[in-house]
Amino acid sequence: MSINIRKATSADAPFLAQMILQSTRADKKIGIYDLIFKTTGDEEILKNLEKLTNTTAKSNCHFSNFLIAEIDGKSVGSLASYEPRIVTKEVFLASLSEIGVNGEESEYFGLMEICGFALNSRTLVFDYMEELEGFMDVGILKALMHKSLLNARLKGYRIAQTIVEIGSLETLLYYKKLGFKEIKQKECEPYKEIFGRAGLVLLSIEF
Repeated sequence: MSINIRKATSADAPFLAQMILQSTRADKKIGIYDLIFKTTGDEEILKNLEKLTNTTAKSNCHFSNFLIAEIDGKSVGSLASYEPRIVTKEVFLASLSEIGVNGEESEYFGLMEICGFALNSRTLVFDYMEELEGFMDVGILKALMHKSLLNARLKGYRIAQTIVEIGSLETLLYYKKLGFKEIKQKECEPYKEIFGRAGLVLLSIEF
């Protein structure tokens, strides 16, 4: 089974929205975009996420940050990578404003100030590593990460980071299989109250 890795385009918005929602929900009742968009309705969230992938302000959701894996022409997986010094909170808020959402009103940003990590701005951040159901264990995520790390090396990066929820054992194990090491773990009661997960884990890889 041949896996093709390509850069995402604006036309991939529906697929990217699906992957972003799948990644942030991660078997929880609600994810961060339920908070940001103040709804648990999948249709509305997906519609907003589609718009978010194509805003002028290039947030972490912007299509230009994504690689897509294809099998026989079908999109089956995604992985985003971005620079935290460029993809800032202000950029994210600007992208939300473009689609008519006031991010300042969301409790998400206050929550992350308490429960999140201060990321090294000189590293690359990986996010939204996902694959479609029915395509597990065929090497999609490994192929996406291999290509992403290759691109990162060409840009001069030597360190990459990612954040995983405490309790997301499968995702945590997969990142560790890819060579990531746990840097720190942060338990956070407000995070647990909202999402039902104890907190977050920061992982890093040198390459």
